[in-house]
Amino acid sequence: MRHLIDLLDGDVAAAYVDAGLAYRPRYTPVMRVLGEHGSASVGEIAAYAGISQPAATQTVALMKKEGLVDTRSGVDGRQRRVQLSRAGQAMLPRLRLCWAATAAAAASVDAELAFPLSQCLAEAIAALQRRPFSARIRAARSTNEESA
Repeated sequence: MRHLIDLLDGDVAAAYVDAGLAYRPRYTPVMRVLGEHGSASVGEIAAYAGISQPAATQTVALMKKEGLVDTRSGVDGRQRRVQLSRAGQAMLPRLRLCWAATAAAAASVDAELAFPLSQCLAEAIAALQRRPFSARIRAARSTNEESA
């Protein structure tokens, strides 16, 4: 799994460089949410993107340092709203082209496999959401200890 991720992440990152973009693939979930919704709280970004709130918080902080997003106070002043900066908005059309190319490349990989990778990953994610891997490890450990 780690080797597959390394192969995919490296090539996706290189595709952004080839497109002339100074952009990290980890920004994509946040960029997609803000491109669709305009602005959102970090909690909303996490929920819409299907990522953890700590991951959303860290990613937004990195994107703010790079000038891709701005933050402002929400209506009640307690919640911060995140929105694309001018630089982030300017980057969005080129990113959408990269995302389309990446989706087409993923579809071409699926077409070469006996069982589509995208379907397999979706099923694996669903299975792990039903029962986390840590619970499965604990169960396997207790089974091994009982048989020892």
